[in-house]
Formats: sequence, structure tokens, C-alpha cells
Amino acid sequence: MLGARVWVGRGLLLCRAGLGLAASRRGSSSRDKDRSASVSSSGSMTAGGKGGRSSCPPSAPQRAPNRLINEKSPYLLQHAYNPVDWYPWGQEAFDKARKENKPIFLSVGYSTCHWCHVMEEESFQNEEISRLLSEDFVSVKVDREERPDVDKVYMTFVQATSSGGGWPMNVWLTPNLQPFVGGTYFPPEDGLTRVGFRTVLLRIRDQWKQNKNTLLENSQRVTTTLLARSEISTGDRQLPPSAATMNSRCFQQLDEGYDEEYGGFAEAPKFPTPVILNFLFSYWLSHRLTQDGSRAQQMALHTLKMMANGGIRDHVGQGFHRYSTDPQWHVPHFEKMLYDQAQLAVAYSQAFQISGDEFYSDVAKGILQYVSRSLTHRSGGFYCAEDADSPPERGMHPKEGAFYVWTIKEVQQLLPEPVPGATEPLTSGQLLIKHYGLTEAGNISPTQDPKGELQGQNVLTVRYSLELTAARFGLDVEAVRTLLSAGLEKLFQARKHRPKPHLDNKMLAAWNGLMVSGYAVTGAVLGLDKLVGCATNGAKFLKRHMFDVASGRLMRTCYTASGGTVEHSNPPCWGFLEDYAFVVRGLLDLYEASQESAWLEWALRLQDTQDRLFWDSEGGGYFCSEAELGAGLPLRLKDDQDGAEPSANSVSAHNLLRLHGFTGHKDWMDKCVCLLTAFSERMRRVPVALPEMVRTLSAHQQTLKQVLILADGDPSSFMSRQLPFLSTLRRLEDRATAYVCENQTCSLPITEPCELRKLLHQ
Repeated sequence: MLGARVWVGRGLLLCRAGLGLAASRRGSSSRDKDRSASVSSSGSMTAGGKGGRSSCPPSAPQRAPNRLINEKSPYLLQHAYNPVDWYPWGQEAFDKARKENKPIFLSVGYSTCHWCHVMEEESFQNEEISRLLSEDFVSVKVDREERPDVDKVYMTFVQATSSGGGWPMNVWLTPNLQPFVGGTYFPPEDGLTRVGFRTVLLRIRDQWKQNKNTLLENSQRVTTTLLARSEISTGDRQLPPSAATMNSRCFQQLDEGYDEEYGGFAEAPKFPTPVILNFLFSYWLSHRLTQDGSRAQQMALHTLKMMANGGIRDHVGQGFHRYSTDPQWHVPHFEKMLYDQAQLAVAYSQAFQISGDEFYSDVAKGILQYVSRSLTHRSGGFYCAEDADSPPERGMHPKEGAFYVWTIKEVQQLLPEPVPGATEPLTSGQLLIKHYGLTEAGNISPTQDPKGELQGQNVLTVRYSLELTAARFGLDVEAVRTLLSAGLEKLFQARKHRPKPHLDNKMLAAWNGLMVSGYAVTGAVLGLDKLVGCATNGAKFLKRHMFDVASGRLMRTCYTASGGTVEHSNPPCWGFLEDYAFVVRGLLDLYEASQESAWLEWALRLQDTQDRLFWDSEGGGYFCSEAELGAGLPLRLKDDQDGAEPSANSVSAHNLLRLHGFTGHKDWMDKCVCLLTAFSERMRRVPVALPEMVRTLSAHQQTLKQVLILADGDPSSFMSRQLPFLSTLRRLEDRATAYVCENQTCSLPITEPCELRKLLHQ
């Protein structure tokens, strides 16, 4: 909460109401929510509401489209047939607001956001509300995935002046783009404990006419306070904090919030948060012989197992939904995001690497099977997401989860075959029903289905181990495994005939970079060249379609056009910090998996461009956006939280450390140290907010081992040119030869894998 509350006049004070998602114990992170029912102002406004579902465009009567019809973003196109006079984010809207002296109504969301659909149907298709928005405001729509800079700036305001944040995010701005009121989802009309969107619009309109100067003064005061609070710099500090201290504190904070029974680190909603799992694995690696190290490993592995058994995983089609609405990982919010699949593939493959349990490798392969089938462009790029909502049958109104849930009757009809050898009469359907916890009445609690859309429906979630299910019916474990696998395949084939959820076929450089990492790391760990090939195709797509050779810059977005071709907006949307950071990480992972030096060379060039465009030469660390691209925004931020995605500064710190190891370039090590120093205060205060950065801090303050494998022994190779000491290393007897090096001092040559393993464990 912002320290000083600023009131905007008695007429604008609205009552508080509940419908907000519970914040995790790590604090409220807008990136972890798609709905909160709060409203904030430079004073205090809160509202809450109910749900519904949009249709786009409306079937009848067909309206003339608004100017969003000319945009490429799937989210903006979903609003192209609203009666609202929408503008995209840009100078035309800002000039109109200044010329007509009107406040700007900014609405931010994304195309697979359930509560964005709800508000669109309830309010933005409402003729009276649309008239208010068009006549008294300049209404602007933003796809948060296209413009994360706009989203971050105004989400910072909403979170600082209210109890939370999420999407849809709705903020009222002065013509100079300074926020003065903000909130998330609003119901259209007043309720017993809620203030409706129409009432909010009327009160803001009246206040703008009657007390505009007060609003402007308060807006400036809040902006000034946010500027001071959001500053991240080295200050007087010369060095980052102690890694041992930050590691210990981060682990203890996670340990205190850990769910012993179901895994995870919050009550509900529960998010996968791969950044936390990665930290725990790293903590285990450096504390293997301690009780805390064993505890960290157990927490991560148990969480991954419970997630994979829960309904948050799509047991029929694979892949993971965005989050669970309950502590048991049972009933999910059904949208599927690319960034979750990318990071979870890495987490599960690392879990296999650590434990040797093929359960985890099977989950990782299933995730990538889903991505290859459903989220991959024919040229190798990766789409953003699949929606939570779809029609239960063609022509029906979309409902959340309709594509993924099942009734007992459906399963019994699809799987009527008797199971031979069971101790009682049993069909394949009854076996699957028992194992996955389906019931006649449905296994979804009414509290998780407030609109009653999922009555009698079931989410598949593993209720028993294969051993227990086999014992229950007197069957062999492998027979049960085969029967369940065959049953799921039949459900998968039947599900193909259902109307599919909306696909957001926009492609983002950042998330494509994460997905390159997902395929590359999993392929390397599991020894599957096919997966490394998918990573290579993804990197080729990025270079072909999302990289401007002339300027050396990445583009943020590209889109699937008719016929499956790739197109861009005009002018193009240039990349943000996260695009560079995640793509560089992907290229480094791909280089390590494929040993193709071209990917390392491109990573070096992109890092140079990132440093030029985003580095803060005065305070250290990277800004989220270019100075020119964010011109006019009241804040230029440095992302300081690892949430559903790692922060770009956390990833950049690790990239710099790795690049220094590959090249020996001192400048990158200096930048890494400066970045970690700039974020020192944030890490000291809340290390659990930056587990990825704490992980990098640990790596920086340890003596890292490099494993060098000479396959061709070419002294003129790219790596030998970067690190001259490599030219002194030779292969033995024309065999692949490994060296373990620390501080550019290497071991004797090793040709046997067992000897290498032994040396690495010393």
C-alpha cells in the first residue's frame, strides 16, 4: 500500500468489496493473477463482481467494427466489434485527450484471460456503458503481452494504491498519462456490497468536471512517490550481499510457507512457480550433505509430483493449466500458457536428472508433446496460449473448462470393454473413473463453480498410485498402466470432436526464448536429439522472423496470418528487456545442448544490443524498456520480482555470468556484479521475491567448474578464439576428451565417463 493515502473527494469514495484472489505469502504479484476485484485511486476505491463470457464478434446484430479492427493483436481484435470507441495505445489517443480535455480510460488484458472476457461481455458490449466511455473518456485498449511496459507501469500504481492487482486492469489517466484511479474487474451494476462499473464511470466523470485540479495535483503526488519507491540502484554499495545469507533466508522463508501435504507454497490459488523449484534444486546441489539440502530436494520433488497428479495437469492432452483454484492442485483455471510449459519442462527434466525417477521425465516429454502438437507454428515458432473457455457444443455459449471436463456417462460410453482378470466385474471406464477420482455428481465443489457451469462434471486427478489401483482390483501394475494409457488415448480422440478453446496465435520473442530453453535443456538431459532439433527450429524462427539484421534488434511480436504465413505490425513492436534476456538464455542453453557455436555467437551480439538499449549506467541493472519506446510513461521501471516468469534482471544476471565463463570478457562479469549490487536491498528485504537472482548470486560467489569436451580439437574454433587457454588442450588418442576447469586452470584429460562423474562429485 502507498504510504500516504490521497483522497479524491467524497463523491468518489466507494465501498470496499471482496472477490479478490488471495495473495500468496510471498506478497501480491499481478503477474500471478487474472482477476482481482479491487479498485484503487489516489484515494480509495474498491469493487467486486461476478462472471460471464464474451463472444467476439457478436453474431447478431452485426456492428460496424471500431478502429481496433486494424490491429494484429488477438486480444484487441476480440474488442473490435464493441460499441466502445476504442483506440489502441498511441499518440492519436493522447492527442485527442489533450485536445478535448478528457481523462483516458485505459483497459489492459490479454486474449486468454477469463475475467477479461467476462467484463467485455458485461460492460464493453453494454450500449449505455459504451456511450459513457465514448463520450466522456478517451478509451484505450492494450494487450499486456504486446506492451509489458505499459502494463507494468500502471500495475505498479494499482498495486501500490490497493490490496492487489490483476487482469483486466482498468486505470483512469490524465491526458499526460499520469494515473489517478485504478482497479481490476468491475461488475456492470451496483450490488449489495459492490459498486458497479457504470457508477464508477459516472463518479469519475463528475469529479473530472468539478475537481479536476485536485485530481491532477494528487496524481502528480502519487507519481512522484512511486518514482521514489521504484528506484533500484547501487547507491553507496560496492558489492552484493552475502550469498550464504541470502540463500539461507530464502530457503527458510520457503520452508515456512510450504504445504507439507500437497506441496507448493500458498493456500489458494496455487501457481506452479518454477523459479522457486529451480532455487530449491540449486540449494540442494550446494547443501547436499545437510538436512536443509535434503529438505529442499524433498520440497521440490513432492511439489512437482503433486502437481503432475493433480487436475492442473491435463492428463488427457498433456501440458499444464495456469493455476489451481484449491490447495490440492485439483480444479484449475484452465488456460494454458506457453511460458508455463517452457519452464515446467525444464523443472521436470531436472527433477529426473536429480532423482532418476522416470515419472518426471515422462511428464517433461508430455509437456513438449503438447507444445509440439498445439502451440507450434509450422515454421518452428511458438504460440502464446490456449483459452480457458470454449463452447460445450457448437453454437453454445462458451464456458470455462468445457473442453477439459468429463461426466461419468461419457467415460463409461467411451470405455465399455470388460477388464479380464479383475477380482470383480470391471470395465475400462470404471477403472479409469476409480483411478482419476470421477464421481456421478461431479468432483468439482460448488464453491469453485459459482456460476454452476460445471455441475456434474469431473476434472481428472490421480487419486491412487498405480499399485493401489492394481491391488484394489487384483490386477498387475503394468496391466493397469496399459489400460489407463489406452483409456486416456480414447478420451483424447473423443475430445478432438469438441469445439476447441481459442488459440492466441501471437508469438512473443521472450516466450519463444523460454521455449527454446525448454526443448534444449530437456533434450540434453534425456539425450533426445529430436527435442534439441525443436529448440534449433525455434531459434531459427526467432532469427528469421523476429530479428532485424540492420539494427541488431529483436522484435517483440509477430503474428500468424492467413495461410499460416508470418506477419508483423507496422511499425513493428520492438523488443523489451525480457525478450533479449530470455532469448539469450535460450541460445546459451541451445549452444550447450547442440555445441553449435553459431548460437553462442548470436547470443553475444544480442547481449551487446541489450546492454546498449537497457543498461542503467548510473544506477546499475537493466530497465524493462527502451527510453524512447516508453517516452511519455510516468515511470521507467526495473522488474524486481520473480513470479510466474523470472524477472528479466534475474535472468540477465545469470546470462552475464555464463557469458563471462564462455568468453572471459571482464565487462560482463562487472555488469553482473553491478546488477546484483543494485538489487541488494530488494534481496535483503524479501529474498523470496527474487529466488532466481539469489540463485545467480550463489553461482557468482562460488568457484564454478567448467566441463570442456573436445570433439574435434580445432584450435581455430570460435571457443578457442574467445578463451585462448583452450588452444593448449588436446584430445587423447582421437577420442572425445573432457577437462574440468576452474579459473582457467584445467584437470588432466579425461576420456572415461565414469572418471568425469567422479571428478565432478569431488
